[in-house]
Formats: sequence, structure tokens, C-alpha cells
Amino acid sequence: MKHIIKNMVTAAARKAVDAGMLVSGHVPEMEIEAPKHDSQGDLSTNFAMVSASIQKMAPRKIAEAVIAHMEPEDRIDKIEVAGPGFINFFLRPSAWHPVVDQVLAADDRYGASDFGQKERVQVEFVSANPTGPLHVGHGRGAAVGDAVGNILRFAGFSVSKEYYINDSGRQIRTLGTSVWFRLRELAGHTVDFPEDCYKGDYIKDLAREVLDREGPDFINRDEDKAIDVCARYAAGRILEQIRYDLADFGVTFDQWFSEQSLYDSGRVQQAIDVLKKEGRVYEKDGALWFRTQDFGDEKDRVVVRSNGLTTYFASDIAYHQEKYERGFDRVIDVWGADHHGYINRLAAAVMAFGKQRDRFQVILVQLVNLLRGGEPVQMSTRAGEFVTLKDIVDEVGKDAARFMFLSRSYDSGLDFDLEVAKQKSSDNPVYYVQYVHARISGILAKAKALHPEMDVDFNQGQYLSKLVAQEEIQLIKTLAGFPEQVEKSAATCHPHVIFTYLMTLAAAFHAYYNRHKVITEDTELTLARVSLVLAVKKVIRNGLFLLGVTAPERM
Repeated sequence: MKHIIKNMVTAAARKAVDAGMLVSGHVPEMEIEAPKHDSQGDLSTNFAMVSASIQKMAPRKIAEAVIAHMEPEDRIDKIEVAGPGFINFFLRPSAWHPVVDQVLAADDRYGASDFGQKERVQVEFVSANPTGPLHVGHGRGAAVGDAVGNILRFAGFSVSKEYYINDSGRQIRTLGTSVWFRLRELAGHTVDFPEDCYKGDYIKDLAREVLDREGPDFINRDEDKAIDVCARYAAGRILEQIRYDLADFGVTFDQWFSEQSLYDSGRVQQAIDVLKKEGRVYEKDGALWFRTQDFGDEKDRVVVRSNGLTTYFASDIAYHQEKYERGFDRVIDVWGADHHGYINRLAAAVMAFGKQRDRFQVILVQLVNLLRGGEPVQMSTRAGEFVTLKDIVDEVGKDAARFMFLSRSYDSGLDFDLEVAKQKSSDNPVYYVQYVHARISGILAKAKALHPEMDVDFNQGQYLSKLVAQEEIQLIKTLAGFPEQVEKSAATCHPHVIFTYLMTLAAAFHAYYNRHKVITEDTELTLARVSLVLAVKKVIRNGLFLLGVTAPERM
């Protein structure tokens, strides 16, 4: 209908020029959107306002001239001028009925498109150091990154999801040292545990595993070599648990990339050498500095310290260079909010490779405030105690956790109430939406039982002209908006757009179901309504899929 209306407005404007009511046949880019209020029609265009400077007249006069020259259209009931010059279109119910057929025919591809034109996009997310379990903040980042990947893929992008394993450098050495000191305690030695080491019971568990694996004589090994053994074993075990926890959360990756491999292959040094040759890296005070200021950073950054050790920035430069060499057109990194200050320096590196700034995007995920019945859940990271992602999934389930994490824009803080996430009521968003899918499954089963002669799994809606109730038309209008919301979510990389849409669709279904019976004594009306709710079920499923949430048949 938007396409039809655009053509109608364009043709009418040119006729108005021929009639001398408008001075120019130029048609500027116009918006055609659904008004905020039903009283303003089904669709509205701002054509008159954006044409005012061209036509040299008031927008309302332009709108009146255009309406006067519009050809009749069977699906449009009436056209009005509103406000400063909006042209509002009121559609007949018959204009919306084809949407039901479109949903049923497209099935699990309804909402999918070629919007992305197969552009190759890499989404790198979570990428937590293998030095401890994933916590609730990692959970939100995992849900966001995974959903962004799903939505982009559905919208026609070629997507690869990647986890960058920070398995090199100081934090891994600190992990090994932490395990070594706990291991010595287990062996009966008195230990002054360093303040900067990792705490928490998981370190003690890892120390016990190393001691059992290596035997009692391990305590007598050279400390540096023993710490290396502890570090390798602990990082491997933690990474194994991270993989398991993410899989349990419904997150899998196309690629797991090791930071250490960048050093082993010599890529870090190669990247530094190339930048030196190009004059991008210079020496000062015994260290090597990258001229990130040349690309908009607030100051230049160190890539090799005066002691000869590379910085994390150095390996990140090599890693992102490697990403583009793999052929990705665009790279999206999902980071915690505390990494805000790191964006410009990495963007500088990307531009130094000759890439456009908009080919690199960072999604900053804000913090999660964990609540229980409205009260904050106490956490003490200094003592090594924190709520893990596994704790959340074990308590509320994967679906509730993911849906709650995606319930607000990632650039806003999130209050996650564990008690709300477990409720079987409309106060729990995931229950509210999933219940629609399960309820419709029950309706379809009942329809089959009562009317075995009906084919309620058909792929083509029947008797849709029977759908004329206000709630029915509103429900179909909401279904019609799904493809546009998918495209909007893909364009902005904001998964909460799909969350908001699903809540709106669920509300429209509940409003309809509370006022109208689906199964009636009128066979034709029943078939039409079964078609409608089947379409709702399919769109709910498709939207939940994008967020990584299941669509249950029973609840």
C-alpha cells in the first residue's frame, strides 16, 4: 500500500501541475508512515510539507491540489488533509486481507528480505577473558550479539559470529599465578595470597584439579614452569565451561579465534612493521607509538612498551586487520560499556588499513542491575563472588533470560528482576508473548477436533472478507508491520525493536481474543479467523526465533 500511495501522490501532483494548481512536477523524497492515532487514518504522507519550498505555497494548499487530482482506488475509503498539510489515507478492510495470505505463504520466511544484499558482516561478541565464569553482564552482551547476528542474517546479510579468545598476556599469567597459590595452600603451605590475583571458589577447584592431575610432586616444580602449567590448564577448563554455558544459553559461534595465534603466526609483529614502514608508528621514550591522533583519537597510543612487551592494542590491531583480510565488508564488535574509551583508537587502526570509518561499528552494552523482588542482589567482586550467567539460566531458564536481556535498548541500563522472570503472568514479558503462541496452538487443535472436515493447516487464507471487526483489522495491520520492523532492527542493530514489536503483537492478539471467538457456528467465519490466528502464530514464532527464544506449543 505504501508503494501504491506513493505512485498515486506522484501521478496526482503531475496532473495538478498540468491543471495549473502546482508550479513544479518535481516530486521530492516523501515519507509514508502509519499515523500515531487511528483517527488519523491508516497511512499518511508528508509530501505537501517537503514540497512547500519547491511549489512556493502553503502545504495545505499543495495537499488539497494533490487530493483533487487523485484517481479512485478500490482499497482506499477516503483521503483527508490534516494538520499543517499531512495527507491521510483511510483504507477499507479489504486492503489488509492479503497480508494474512502473505504470512501463511511465506511461513518461516515472512519478514525476511534481501535488505543486506549479502554484505559480509562479522559480529564479534562476548570474547570474555578465560579467567573466570561468564557473569550476568556477559549474558546481556551474548544475547545482544547473537540476536544482532540472527536479525542481520534474516535481513539478507551474510553473517559470521565470532568469539575472540584472550588467551595471551598478563591476565592469563595472573590466572596461572592464582591457581598456583591456591594449589600451594591445598598442599599445606602458608600462602600470602596476592591482592591482584583472581578470587572465588572456582580458582580453588581448578587448583585441586591440577594437583590431582599432576600429582603431589608438582608442588616442587620450578615456580615459573608450574605457573605456566596452571595457566594453560585453567584457561582451557574455563574456556570449556564458557562454551558449555553459552551453548546452554542458545549461543553458538561460527568461529573461535585465539589471540595467542596472532603471536604464534607473527601477525602482531607484521602489523607493527607495516605501520612503521608507513610512518604510522614512531619511537618515543623507548616505546613504539601509533599515530592514532591522525585519525581522530585524543592522543597517540603505545603498541610496544619500553620493556619490549606489546600492548593489548597491538594484538587488537593485528586481529582487526586479519578480519578484513578474511573478506568482511563490515565488522561489528559488541563490548561492555566500560570499553567506551577504546573505540577511537581501534577505529584509527581500521582507517589506517584504508577502511572507511563506517565499516567498523562498536555496540556498547550497558550494565545490568540484578534484582530479586525489586531488591538489588548483593554482589562482591572483591571477594570473588558474583552472579554467573549459568546461575541466571539455571534459575529462570534460557528463554526468560534472553528475552529480559533484550527488553531494552542495549545503550540503556537494564533492571533484571529474577522473580518477575519466573512468573507465569502477563507481568513477565516472555510469558506474555510465548503464551500467545501456545494459546493459538490450542485453538488450532480444538478447531481440528470440532471440525475434522476443516483443513486448518492450509497455506492459503480463506473467506478473509469475513474479517471486518476493528480488532481483526488492527491485528492484521500489526502483522503487516513485521517486515519493516525487521529491516529497522537490522539497519540500527537494535534487537529490542523486535522485542517491542512482539509485545505489541501480543497485546493486539489479547485484545482480539478477549472480544471475539475464533471458533464460531459460522464455518466460513471460523476458517477466516483460524487463518488470522495461524498467521499471528507464525509471526510470533519468527520474531522469537530472531531473539533466540523458543515458541512453545504448550505452556
